[in-house]
Amino acid sequence: MRKIRLVIAYDGTHFHGWQTQPGVRTVQGALNDAVTQITGTATEVVGSSRTDAGVHALGQLAHFETPSALDAATLQRAINARLSSEVRVREAAEASDDFHAIGSTVRKRYRYVLHDGPIAPVFRRQYAWHHHQRLDDAAMHEAARTLCGTHDFASFENQGPTRQSSVRTVLALDVTRQPPPWDDFIHVEVEADGFLYNMVRNLVGTLVEVGRRHREPAWPAQVLAARDRRAAGMTAPPQGLFLLWVDWGSGAPQSAPIES
Repeated sequence: MRKIRLVIAYDGTHFHGWQTQPGVRTVQGALNDAVTQITGTATEVVGSSRTDAGVHALGQLAHFETPSALDAATLQRAINARLSSEVRVREAAEASDDFHAIGSTVRKRYRYVLHDGPIAPVFRRQYAWHHHQRLDDAAMHEAARTLCGTHDFASFENQGPTRQSSVRTVLALDVTRQPPPWDDFIHVEVEADGFLYNMVRNLVGTLVEVGRRHREPAWPAQVLAARDRRAAGMTAPPQGLFLLWVDWGSGAPQSAPIES
C-alpha cells in the first residue's frame, strides 16, 4: 500500500464540517467518495484538523493509503475533477510509511477574520464576523500577548473530545487591522502546537470583549488562570475561521493567500 499526502483548500460554508457523519455533507465524505471512485477501493482520507461546520481551510493536511498505481499528480487531477468547486486538492505527493496527518503534525496556524465597518459586507458575510461597533484592535493585540506561551487553556475549551491534557503552547497570537482600503477588517492569527475543541473561536470571542471595551486588556490572562470555560467570552461564530496551514516538520508551512 502506498501513502499519499494531500494539502487541501475548502470553503466550509455548505459543509457540516470535516469529519464524515451519516446523512450530511462533509469535506471528508466528499474526498472519500472521490478517491474511492478513482481507485476502486474503499478509502478513508485522514485529516489533521476536524474543522467544524462553516469553518474554512487553505491548507488542511491529509493522507490516504491506496494500492493504486496512479502517480500523485494524476491522482490530484482526478480527485479535483470529481469534487465540487468548494474543495480543491492543492498538493499531492508520495509520503513515507511513517507519515500520518495527525501524528506528524508539529504546529498549525489559524486566521479569524473580523469586520467592524458600519455596514455589514454583502459578499464576505460567510467569511467574517461583523460588528457594528468599531473594535479597539490595539487593546485586543495587547490582551493577546498575555496568552502566548505554554499554559493550561481549559478556559477556552468547549465540551468535546476528551483530551488527556488541556495544556498547549501558543507560539503566536496576533491581532492586526488591515491597511486601507480594507481597514474595516481585523485578522486574529494564532499558531500553536495543538488546539482544544473550539479553542480558537473562544480565544477570539474573549478578545472581542476587550475590543468592545467591555473588559480591560489584562482580563484574558485572568480568564486563562481560572481554568473554567464560564470565565471566558462567547464562542465566535464559525464563518470567520480559516485553517491557514499545518506544519508536519517539513521545514516550511504550506500556505496560500485567501482569495475571497
